[in-house]
Amino acid sequence: MRNFIYAASLAILPFSAQAASVIDNGIISLGVDDLGQLNFAGIGLKYLPNNHESTIQGCPCEGWGVGIGETMQSGYANNATGIDGLTLQSFTGTSSSAVSIVTVNGTDLRVTHNFAPATETSNLYRVAVTIENNGTTDIADLRYTRTFDWDVDPTPFSEYVTIQGTTTTPSVLYADDNGFSNSNPFADRTAILFMGDAIDQGPADHGSNFDFGFGALLAGDSYTFDIFYGAASTEVEILAALGEVGAEVYSLGQSSGDPLGLGTDGFGNPTTTFAFGFRGVGGKVIVPDPTPSTVPVPASGLLLLAGLGAFGVRRKKKART
Repeated sequence: MRNFIYAASLAILPFSAQAASVIDNGIISLGVDDLGQLNFAGIGLKYLPNNHESTIQGCPCEGWGVGIGETMQSGYANNATGIDGLTLQSFTGTSSSAVSIVTVNGTDLRVTHNFAPATETSNLYRVAVTIENNGTTDIADLRYTRTFDWDVDPTPFSEYVTIQGTTTTPSVLYADDNGFSNSNPFADRTAILFMGDAIDQGPADHGSNFDFGFGALLAGDSYTFDIFYGAASTEVEILAALGEVGAEVYSLGQSSGDPLGLGTDGFGNPTTTFAFGFRGVGGKVIVPDPTPSTVPVPASGLLLLAGLGAFGVRRKKKART
């Protein structure tokens, strides 16, 4: 168990009042802090059917960061390891959704995290992340980091962790199981048990950190991808949910009493498999959709889909003027 004192980090926020929200879809609940990081009001990522929590206990170690490789300028938000370089533009929330918009100090970057229930499955929340270059200078090396410390009930601080998809996603520059990492994309990294892909490693007090390199972001362009947070009673169920949304990279967190994600420990107590993952980051869909369409697609349609797929690896769009 690692407890971090993070009041000093919060004190450097460049605004006077905080807005944040606890949201849910009846199955999954998230505590969304104002800069787009999790862990607010005692909620991180919770599975409501059994009230199991997965990240708030011990330390509020979940966050993100964005940076420009050629200048090493960055902004990041993690309630445990530090907050710096960001200015809040707006935060809006409802009972089931939240939108955080920030800018990165000293740059022309604007980042939006849009939290809403996934339409494909009730076991996941989608976070649509949009990074905009609103300046007149092209960015050659856009970076993004997401950090998550697994503290999975009913055995927080003792989890089995799985990471998959890093070998088939060229934009993953580095990944490991250190959920206590600084979310600054340019911070030093040290693994706890492993780097890259692994299955059911543990038990230990660990999590996941992903550093992405998205390449060039031209002036006036934006880059959009999805993050998913969720949970289910069993590993089979949560993998099916990740398949529904076409996950390319993901991490699973499971209690030490149920490393296989069967839904119960050796004493008959319920367990939960938690997950977070990414889509639209230039990787290969690694979890098959459990309910593929049975409607045949004409040959011309297949050619069109292939063209759209190649275009969608980098979902960049021209910013509105």
